[in-house]
Amino acid sequence: MNPLPTRRRVLQGGLAASAALLTGAPAVAEANRRPQPLTLSRGVNAFPWFSLTREYPAPRTDYGSPPFQTGRPVPTRADLLRLRAAGLDFLRLPVDPGPFLAGTPIERSALLDMLADAVALTLDCGLKLVVNLQVNGATHYWNQDRLIAGPDAPGFSAYVAFAGEMAHRLASFDPQRVALEPVNEPPQACGVEAWQGMQRRLFEAARGQARDLTLVATGACGGMIMGLETLDPAPLLAQGPVLFTFHFYEPYLFSHQGAPWMREPVYRALNAVPWPAREGSLDATLRAVRARMAQDTTRPRVEAEATYEETVRLLRQYFEADPGRPYIDHYLDMAASWARRHAIPPGQVMLGEFGALRTDAHYTAAAAPDRARYVRDVRESAEAHDFPWAFWNLFDGMGVMDDTTRALDPAITAALGLKMPN
Repeated sequence: MNPLPTRRRVLQGGLAASAALLTGAPAVAEANRRPQPLTLSRGVNAFPWFSLTREYPAPRTDYGSPPFQTGRPVPTRADLLRLRAAGLDFLRLPVDPGPFLAGTPIERSALLDMLADAVALTLDCGLKLVVNLQVNGATHYWNQDRLIAGPDAPGFSAYVAFAGEMAHRLASFDPQRVALEPVNEPPQACGVEAWQGMQRRLFEAARGQARDLTLVATGACGGMIMGLETLDPAPLLAQGPVLFTFHFYEPYLFSHQGAPWMREPVYRALNAVPWPAREGSLDATLRAVRARMAQDTTRPRVEAEATYEETVRLLRQYFEADPGRPYIDHYLDMAASWARRHAIPPGQVMLGEFGALRTDAHYTAAAAPDRARYVRDVRESAEAHDFPWAFWNLFDGMGVMDDTTRALDPAITAALGLKMPN
């Protein structure tokens, strides 16, 4: 609980005010002058507005001009106004730092101008904005290994300097409407001291350019709750306004079924995994998996058989555990407990990503009713904990908006507690 409103009332009251002025008023006045962190409620990630790049193959380390794929879906003013009318109040904007770091000073300045125009457009449409530096792990050069694998990574110093430059650009906007998240899903293991020091360096670089800008901190472990639990927030809170964030996609057997980019081979053939588990059966899901695997002629037979055996093992665990809303609440309770231990209001803890793949022409994943139930359960759990949230994603196979027609998905819109705009 914040004691300042009570103290202000005391200060207004006669002799009590005189005593308070002698003992604590300067501290109260200083606290009142401190910038407060950005307040957020309901948002959506706007990938791939400043992602999906056109880098040249090795040995080159530069990008095409323009560096972003021209066919990628980019939100228009009409799209942003529709999102605002639906009930969202902010965007989380992933930005691939690779083209900025690889470009000449003139190219970098032009890209920063382009980003500033996107920030201005978003704000003009009544939405707040969290700009997130999101390193592209799929590129051969400007990837996590080079930039953020550790404090001695060859590109980390340049990355830190760029975070400061980005903060400098964002400082020209209203600090109550814009924030900077310097890293997405750090790859370090939970509790690794190196990540604490790396994040402090990033914050110091940003604070040196924009003292009042809200910065968004995260734990290691890919930004999961377990990483947040091992994060010491005190050094970051002492520097200025801060939000904290975590991502939630558990259980991955549901949210990432059918995902072609997952390392584990079981995900490619996974489909018809229900949510909650009791809405389906192990036999029905295994039949769907076998049918999907039968269509895949690229896997050697021995590999396919081993993958199926592992799939059976994991799905048995899934159905025996019977995950549903209580499963989600348990995880988010962990984030809430961390916040209470450090006296951080829940409104300063953002669920920065959550969602699930949909079944469409590109993916055979969660059926529409299951996906909507999962999204609703995560969103309602976040709101029950008073956490602001940002759904992943606006577009693509996890999106709420069709890439071509720009129509909002009615089921996911409802699951997010939003309204379909006219």
